[in-house]
Amino acid sequence: MIQGFRDFILKGHVVDLAVAVVIGAAFGAVVNAFVASVLMPLIALLTGTPNFDEFLAFGDIKVGVFLTALVNFLLVAAAVYFAVVLPMNKVIERRNARLAAGQAPAEEEADAQIVLLTEIRDALRSRS
Repeated sequence: MIQGFRDFILKGHVVDLAVAVVIGAAFGAVVNAFVASVLMPLIALLTGTPNFDEFLAFGDIKVGVFLTALVNFLLVAAAVYFAVVLPMNKVIERRNARLAAGQAPAEEEADAQIVLLTEIRDALRSRS
């Protein structure tokens, strides 16, 4: 039972997923800091306040709180798009253009055992 658990934990996919979660959390902190420390103060310069919490407040119904959350979401999405998605799309586009131009990556050498087995198979076919 312990051996099975150890094998499960040491599989590459589980470790890769754990690394992705940790890196994602760290990157989330960077994006949130960028939005809170750079983008929201820019909004404050334009509107006089970094949030819309008191905007359209009707007693206990505060539409401005929703607007603040919506603006934060859009700013985080824009930061992720321009910092991660757009550069990755450019890298993939360049790679695909290189592949289309005939600069295909070198093929891996065939395993020596597979080459030997192929030769044996061909020799047996030629004897028949």
